[in-house]
Amino acid sequence: MSTLLNHDLLLSFLKKIKLPKHNSRKGDNGKLLIVGGSHLFHAASRWSLDISSKLVDMVFYASVPSNNRLIIEAKSHFWNGIVIQRNQVEEYLDEADCVLIGPGMERSISKTTTPQNTTSSHLNFPPTDHDWDNSTQTIVNYLLAKYPTKKWVIDAGALQMVNPELLTTSCIITPHHKEMEILLNNSKTNTQKNNLYKSTILLKGEVDEIIHNQKKFCISGGNSGMTKGGTGDVLAGLVAGLYTNNEILTSTVVASYINKKAGESLYKKSGPFFNATDLVEEIPKLLWREINLAN
Repeated sequence: MSTLLNHDLLLSFLKKIKLPKHNSRKGDNGKLLIVGGSHLFHAASRWSLDISSKLVDMVFYASVPSNNRLIIEAKSHFWNGIVIQRNQVEEYLDEADCVLIGPGMERSISKTTTPQNTTSSHLNFPPTDHDWDNSTQTIVNYLLAKYPTKKWVIDAGALQMVNPELLTTSCIITPHHKEMEILLNNSKTNTQKNNLYKSTILLKGEVDEIIHNQKKFCISGGNSGMTKGGTGDVLAGLVAGLYTNNEILTSTVVASYINKKAGESLYKKSGPFFNATDLVEEIPKLLWREINLAN
């Protein structure tokens, strides 16, 4: 069943967004772990960092050494959080309410495995230090196999390397149409196909399609300015930031809606001439306004 989200239905989701309580303490309002970046792609995970750090109390960021150095240098300008090494991920994973994996990660594979045969039994050993820095495939499948009940948002490079068999009902995946084709092609067995659709799918496009529990919700909006690099990374960070403290469908619907709404707001000011950084600055204002209007 496909449902185009109308105004009343959107308001019902916005009303569910949890806001920080007056007596809350640091850490009560979300802790997010981001595993992203690579030797090739430096900016992508920073956009995810930028937006999520506006939503949650703490962000733990794990990337390759070159990316970590860039983040540490820029930290005083944009982010309050903790930069960790990739091989320290498991030390922080339990503390995090949600994990975003994939922004800026290369489509790097192991020499001995493919996404289709990386099962939980195959990945019962931790990655080597070399794997942590070089093999997206090893990292994503090892972590999903070991922590199946964790809240996961799987994006970009991680999507193309994940074994669909390892996806669970606590996973949000954020593919565009080409990445969705890859996921479907990697789903060779019935278990892989079934588990792919157990996850909540945010299929990005001119009309976003959210597939959850065999229901499809469609969200229109946005404009040509949102074709620029980095807007998907902003969306992934927004989804993950919301998911730390909110239900899976609420987080996905509100993130899709607000991301498109922010693009529309920027278009009124600058036409299509805005970028991912502009989107990061516009989203918190739109989110706060829409939550207030809903309540």
